[in-house]
Amino acid sequence: MYVKCGDLVSARILFDRMPYRDRISWNAMISGYFENKECLEGLNLFFRMLDLSINPDLMTMTSVISACELLGDGKLGRELHGYMMRTEYGGDVSVFNSLIQMYSSLGCLEEAEKVFSRMESRDVVSWTAMISGYENNFLPGKALETYKIMESEGIMPDEVTIASVLSACACLGQLDAGMELHELACRTGLISYTIVANSLIDMYSKCRCIDKALEVFHLIPDKNVISWTSIIAGFRINNRSLEALIYFRQMRHYLKPNTVTLIAVICACARIGALMCGKEIHAHALKTTEYDGYLHNAILDMYVRCGRMRPALNQFNSHTEDVGAWNILLTGCAQRGQGQRAMELFHRMLKYKIHPNEVTFISLLCACSRSGMVSKGLEYFNNMNLKYSVPPNLKHYACVVDLLGRAGHLEDAYEFIEKMPMKPDQSTWGALLNACRLHQQVQLGELAARHIFKEDTKSIGYYILLCNLYADSGKWDEFAKVRRTMKEEGLILDPGCSWVEVKGKVHAFLSGDIFHPQIKEINVVLEGFYEKMKAAGFRGQECSYLDEVENAKADIFCGHSERQAIAFGLISTAPGMPIWVTKNLYMCQSCHSTIKFISGVVRREISVRDTEQFHHFKDGTCSCGDEGYWDKIDHKA
Repeated sequence: MYVKCGDLVSARILFDRMPYRDRISWNAMISGYFENKECLEGLNLFFRMLDLSINPDLMTMTSVISACELLGDGKLGRELHGYMMRTEYGGDVSVFNSLIQMYSSLGCLEEAEKVFSRMESRDVVSWTAMISGYENNFLPGKALETYKIMESEGIMPDEVTIASVLSACACLGQLDAGMELHELACRTGLISYTIVANSLIDMYSKCRCIDKALEVFHLIPDKNVISWTSIIAGFRINNRSLEALIYFRQMRHYLKPNTVTLIAVICACARIGALMCGKEIHAHALKTTEYDGYLHNAILDMYVRCGRMRPALNQFNSHTEDVGAWNILLTGCAQRGQGQRAMELFHRMLKYKIHPNEVTFISLLCACSRSGMVSKGLEYFNNMNLKYSVPPNLKHYACVVDLLGRAGHLEDAYEFIEKMPMKPDQSTWGALLNACRLHQQVQLGELAARHIFKEDTKSIGYYILLCNLYADSGKWDEFAKVRRTMKEEGLILDPGCSWVEVKGKVHAFLSGDIFHPQIKEINVVLEGFYEKMKAAGFRGQECSYLDEVENAKADIFCGHSERQAIAFGLISTAPGMPIWVTKNLYMCQSCHSTIKFISGVVRREISVRDTEQFHHFKDGTCSCGDEGYWDKIDHKA
């Protein structure tokens, strides 16, 4: 009773006063310590038991192995393994299962495999321990392979097996295997276990089948905090962040969110620029949640992505010992093209004796690239390993290609790829393709695209880059061929969507939206601006100088949804108030020119974060310096 209530002091007093203690008494006290996370006390009592020549039984042995797992003490675990093999329980399946679990949790998979291979008979727990061991140690392929062997031997999985294999399927993107497991769970009744349903939600979400995930979620009779967190995270990774916020609000009527839930929903706020919602969740976290480093950094990232650097710095200043927090600020500098600021921040970081990691240099190199600081970026790259003991990986090489390519050094970028000590991946060639798009180098861009599509025919972003390269170079036949290929591959572009937050409520605008309750007012405002632009001497319909085909390209890859969001912000907020918009696609030149004009007319600051960077419009100019639009600057009639 005392142990179950967590009163170990009273339990120990009672135990010590017992005139006679049998193995049941010892096991109760030892396992009581382990259950209440007092592993060292439990182990001391176990060794005292041995000193008194009281032989442990099966329950004792499995409890002690679990304690080694909790303590992370591999050396003690191996010693106990050796001791157990000399006892009568050395060949027991439950002991072997506990050893597999212990070695797997300590990352000692070779030892776990040896134990597993030496078992004369294996039950479902044995197989599950091995499968979950692989999955937890980032070997999902081995987990799936082991499950298939288990299946071939006629062992029926239990709910934990199914959940572990589904996690492996989620990591591998194995939708077909996951759906087969879903069917099996339905046939065997294992779907009734919440752990299985939760794993299905996670698997469908990561395989981009969020509607299937929703079906599973709504069928769970007793949803727990993991169920809600899984669907909220699923919405976020499937670019449905607004629904993530809606479900979070619903969840709070039934359950208290945990730290993982808050991180997921804060990331959703960051994705769509929902600052007021993010602040509300920040306040909730301060009042109700144990504040760990991950949550702290998620909140910091939210403020940085929403462009609010003052609260971001307040958040950062309370957590300066964490390299992740520094990396978030550096990433913010990169998004704004603030290379000099990023350099100052990096040197301040070193002054605080924070050792940079791989992410630090990715952010630093991106900041140098966006600011045209080629020599400084190359210096940082060359010093990564020599000075900071951070060996460059493929992402760093891709950053250097971007650094050289953006500055127009395309031949140098290509030569750099050719001399890489490792095989370049799609991201590296993608950086070169993007540079070719910026500088309209079709031949080299096509070469980069061929390398990409040898390895990856499903990532839509590379097709969009190639389409833009052809469109900007006037090669419309090639543009049409790429579009046909995209259709044949079943690749569907996300519709353009922009979000603007007004009075704490997030409003979403899809491309061509005609269903917003204030759409008539929004269109009247936009038409007024188009008339003013025409009067000011801008050419073309809606003051775009793009020809008909180029307009079609902009409609496909931009969608112009930010215009409606900005117009709504103008009619819904007080004069002079800044407007902040977040967009899921890039901003085309037509929209860029239009918003520059609007900012000059209304005398308001307008910020738009697209997929590439922040655009801060003020008095008819943009903070990006019209980067990427240099050859397309507004022409007057």
